[in-house]
Amino acid sequence: MIISPLTRHLPAPSCVLRHTSGHRAQAGLARIRRGLAQDFPSPPEPFAMIQPGTRLSFSESAGREIMTGKETQLPPAVRMLQLLSGFEISQALFVIAELGVATELLDGPRRVDELADGVGADADTLGRLIRLLAQDGVFRTSGDTVAITELGRTLADGPGDSLRNVARYFRQTHYAPFGRLMDTVRSGDPAAAIHYGKPFFDWVNESPELAELQNNAMAGFTQNARGDLLDVFELPAGHTVADIGGADGTLLAELLTRYPDRSGILFDLPSMASAGGATLQAAGLEKRAEVVAGDFFEAVPTADVYVLSAVLQDWNNATAGRILANVAKAASAGARLVVIDMVVPEGDAPHPTKMIDITMLGMLGGRQRSETEWRRLLADAGFTLQRVVAGSGNYSALEATIA
Repeated sequence: MIISPLTRHLPAPSCVLRHTSGHRAQAGLARIRRGLAQDFPSPPEPFAMIQPGTRLSFSESAGREIMTGKETQLPPAVRMLQLLSGFEISQALFVIAELGVATELLDGPRRVDELADGVGADADTLGRLIRLLAQDGVFRTSGDTVAITELGRTLADGPGDSLRNVARYFRQTHYAPFGRLMDTVRSGDPAAAIHYGKPFFDWVNESPELAELQNNAMAGFTQNARGDLLDVFELPAGHTVADIGGADGTLLAELLTRYPDRSGILFDLPSMASAGGATLQAAGLEKRAEVVAGDFFEAVPTADVYVLSAVLQDWNNATAGRILANVAKAASAGARLVVIDMVVPEGDAPHPTKMIDITMLGMLGGRQRSETEWRRLLADAGFTLQRVVAGSGNYSALEATIA
């Protein structure tokens, strides 16, 4: 869950430097100008305004380099200003999602003033947000007309890869707590718990509306992040499959549909039982699956194959170890464990899991783990990691046996 995505936005340095002392600001601005002039040739159309009356332009190909995040094309100061402005991109996306702008554009291009009327916004202000996000490929504009792109469609309502609820959820639950990240770094405690005064899930569950939004958001997020994992990973042998912390039963329903010779157990807190039962019944699986209410910190049912999907990422190693220990204690002879979670690659190369790791840190005190860290965590709980299968999204399947 990306709180403040790395942006391709090129901010106007004058807006940042104007509050510094005159000589230092002018010297810094001159260095930025020289860097831009050296790195980017100047075609007719401007890309950014450094200060009123000063246009610094660069070629379309150079623009594409920035849009694809090749920061080596930017002078260091400009790149840093770009990173520091990431919160503006996040908030702009949140507003677009909350207003339903992308959904309004699904039927075709609209004039900005007509679009603003449709979503209840000020036309000039909405147009400026659209201009900002168009350079990141969310919209395409022609004069006063705006169209949605494939990237922008992910913020529209609808089945498939819609992330509108994720954006709305982040705005209402994640954004403010990350203002306490300094406290998290100093103390190790989750920023959300510091901000809200209680564990994040406890706070969310106090509001039925937020709890529903969270369930909808996580369903959309997980579906997109999992990608084709279930196509490339074959579930290990075993008659009874238990989805531990299986929420609304979507994953278990898909597994039982793919493997018609299996039976299933959906295990989660009592508050999720009705939703899980409804999902299984809608899929025609009520005779092959049962819903068991409980707490995985206390005990889990006996099964041949255990699935933990996007569960262990929510917890630190000590707490995740308690869940795994309960699985190992309840497992039948020869049982297998399948952890569907993220695997952080080694090294400094960019990867979404590295930012999602900070989301887990700030919101829950959880973490994403490298393969080495997964192997150690599983071993400490009595499991041996046998294989790791990656899907097209951010999730992988880690299959383990009881040591």
